[in-house]
Parts: sequence; C-alpha cells; structure tokens
Amino acid sequence: MKALINLALDSISVPGLDYGDVRFVNRKTESLSTRDGVIEGIEASDSTGIGIRVLLNGYWGFAGTNDLSATGVKKAAKKALEIAKSSASITGEKVRLYPLKPVIDEYKTPYKIDPFKVSLNEKVKILLDSDAEMKKVKGVTTCQSFMKSWRENKIFASTEGSYIKQEITETGAGLDCLATDGHEAQNRSYPNSFRGQFQTTGFELVEKLDLPGHAQKTAEEAVALLKADECPSGEFDIILDGNQLALQIHESCGHPTELDRVLGYEAAYAGTSFMNIDGLEILKYGSEIVNLTADSITPGGLGTFGYDDEGVKSGKHYLVKNGIHVGYLTSRETLPVLLSKMTKDQRLLTNDNVVLTGAMRADSWQNIPLVRMINVSLEPGTWNLNDLIADTKYGLFLSTNRSWSIDDRRINFQFGTEIAYEIKNGKLTGKIFKNPVYSGITPSFWNSCDAICNKDYYQVWGTPNCGKGEPSQLAHTGHGAAPARFRKVKVGR
Repeated sequence: MKALINLALDSISVPGLDYGDVRFVNRKTESLSTRDGVIEGIEASDSTGIGIRVLLNGYWGFAGTNDLSATGVKKAAKKALEIAKSSASITGEKVRLYPLKPVIDEYKTPYKIDPFKVSLNEKVKILLDSDAEMKKVKGVTTCQSFMKSWRENKIFASTEGSYIKQEITETGAGLDCLATDGHEAQNRSYPNSFRGQFQTTGFELVEKLDLPGHAQKTAEEAVALLKADECPSGEFDIILDGNQLALQIHESCGHPTELDRVLGYEAAYAGTSFMNIDGLEILKYGSEIVNLTADSITPGGLGTFGYDDEGVKSGKHYLVKNGIHVGYLTSRETLPVLLSKMTKDQRLLTNDNVVLTGAMRADSWQNIPLVRMINVSLEPGTWNLNDLIADTKYGLFLSTNRSWSIDDRRINFQFGTEIAYEIKNGKLTGKIFKNPVYSGITPSFWNSCDAICNKDYYQVWGTPNCGKGEPSQLAHTGHGAAPARFRKVKVGR
C-alpha cells in the first residue's frame, strides 16, 4: 500500500502543485436489527479505495477510486489535476493553506472486546431478548432493537511529508417501542432515540447498555404516556437530560461554529451561521457558566481520533468560554481567511482558541474532506442532580429527543422530547406529560442556563448521522453533556 500511495504522490507532483494528499481508506461495517421478535436485517459491508486531493495554482481538485492497480491510481491522480485546472476557471480567491509540520505517526482507538469477533448468534440473542421484554407490556404495538459496528483503517500521506496510519473502531446499540391505544401513538427509546448510543469503543459498550435489562421499563413508559396529560404550555424552568442536551449542542453550537458555514462556503445544505466573525470575542452566546469545547481526544467520543483528514493532530479548544464566543471549527483553508478578517483586538484576545481544530473529515475515500464537528461538548458544572431538582420550585425535566427544527442560521429552534417529568416543590412528583415541545432563540436560551450538573452525570453521546455537503456526507460526532437547567423557557405541545 505504501508503494501505491507513493505512486499517487509522484503522479500529482507536477509544475504548479502547491500541495497534495492521499487517503487510503478501508471501512468495514456490520448492522443488525430486529422488529417484534423477528430478525429484520443483518448487513455487512467492506469498502476500500483511495482519495487524492490536490491544490494546483491555488485551486482544489479531488478524485477517488477503488481501482487499486497502478493504472487506476494514476488515472485518479490525473483526474484530480484536471478538476483543479477546471476549478481555476471559476472566479474566486486562491486557496492559502495554514502551515503544518509533517507528521509520521500511528493511532488506534482502544477497545476491550472486538465487536467483529463476537458471534452473530450472541448479538441476535441480545436484540431478540430485548424485543421479548418489551412485548411483555400490554399496549406495545411495535418494538425494535438495533446494533451496529464500524471499523476504519486509513493511511494519510501528503506532499509535505506526513504519513499517518489510524484505526478507528466504533460500536453502538439501542431500542425503541411504539405504544398505541387506537387514538394516538407514543414512543420511548433507550438509551437514546434514533438507534441508541454510539462510541469509539468495542462490544463492551453493548454489554454495559444491557438492552434486555432496560427494555421493559422503556415499554412501560411508552404505554404510560398514552394516558398522560398533555404537556402544559407557558414559560417554565426546564432541566434538559444529557441525551437531549447533546442534540441541542449539536444543532445550536456545533453547526454554527463550523467556519465554512460562517464564511459562506457551505450554505445550500442546512444554511449558514449567526456566529459571525465580527462577533468573535464579543457575542455573549451564553451565561458565564456555559463553556463549550471542540475536542478530538475525549475517550469514547465519536469525534475522537489521532489526526483529521488533512493530518492535523487531535486536541481540545474552546468555542464558547465563560459564555463568550471565542473559537470556530477550522481547517487549513479556512483558518487563514478567518485570521485575515479578524481585528487586531480580536487576535490579541483569542489566544489559543483560534487555531487548527483538526475538523476536516470525509465519510469515505470517495469524498473530499469538509469542516465537520468533532466532539462538541458542554463542560460539566458543579451541581448534583438531586440538589438541582431540589432547587427547582416548579419545572419540567425533559428527556430523549423526538423532533427538532432549527432555521438556516441556527438561531430560532424548536425541539420536541419523548417525555417530560414534573418537578414540584423541589421533587419529581412521578407525574409525566406527553408531547412536550420547547423553543427559543439560541443566545437567549443559553444565557438562561443557570446550573449544570457535575462530571458524575457527564456522558459523551454519539451522533453517527450528521449530514452535510453536496453530495451529502454523514459524519460521526460526539457531544458531552450533563443535565442542565434553563430558566423561563417557552414550552408547549
């Protein structure tokens, strides 16, 4: 493989080449699902190829191929160069790359149990047992259980001299059930909606989740929601569970801090951003306790790796610090543009936050890397959850996303959750509400945050289906969160 990579690098070394890189990627996946006690699907895939990216006279070209012969690699290299030449005919500023020292290294995400060596029989049994436990509950109409694993082996090499090998293993599982009474339907999921929880780890995560052990309680809540009162409307103090807060972070902080959106390079797919450059070090994004970070080093995060897809080393940096917007998710192309647009005062204030965040990622060998979220997380606070509930005179504890909507600039939002638990006089009353929805304006919402639970309640949630780009790419991202309280939030149904 090293010989093929060197051949690709040699093939793009032509007059006028500013930079080039090659990514060899082998991606292996396995997915299992059951529905109502029947195996719904068992799928496996294995994809291998090379992506070649060139910067020729200031313009990008990219091509990928799964033909790993010498002829195939040369053909892809030639195509990448031809595309770069065509790109030059489009009016626009030439690309300048932020300088980067070459790296020779290897990285591997740790795991205890290789998910690809666990027998299908064992995996299927877990899912069928989970379905059986949910089906024990009268009123459950449909139940589903899921499990999925990914492994990516890749080699990155550049004309600057970098040569990096990585192996990333990811595993996830979850379940959900639907209860109906002839008039309406209610859904409950575990441990999170949209197929569960995912991390860069092994099969030990599936064992820890214990789907069969949580299946019956999940089903009972779905049925109980059928008879529950509608969620009241008005302004309430709310506590968001970590799994819901993770999506709130994803949509209202992760996406608007992607620098290509801010610069207008990415606008057609889900919009741009309200977090403009002139607001850097000025915008009061949230209250003083709100600290949002971008990192690719947190153990277990789906945005955890050794190096991104242009060879930038993993690290951790602030996006929002003490409530103030201080950083972006950047790339070697976008960072120089940002620095050129910042004022002198902004450059003095940002210090270590306006840097290469290692956020360039592609979902396969056949796609060019884009600025993507890594692990974008809300740093834990100081509160014990029981004390936080005790400190809330009346409010709602909202858990598990059901629906979401946010405008193109990521400022006006509305989220629905599967369930709301009533808090009255500092206690969970045991009463639940169905169909809760809360809405707000992003800065106003985060400025209403007055309490965040401590690291004992902090968990990194995995999102393996973040879409961006045309053609669309799916990124795997992580979001660390602990339950947090927000004051006087508009709630309805």
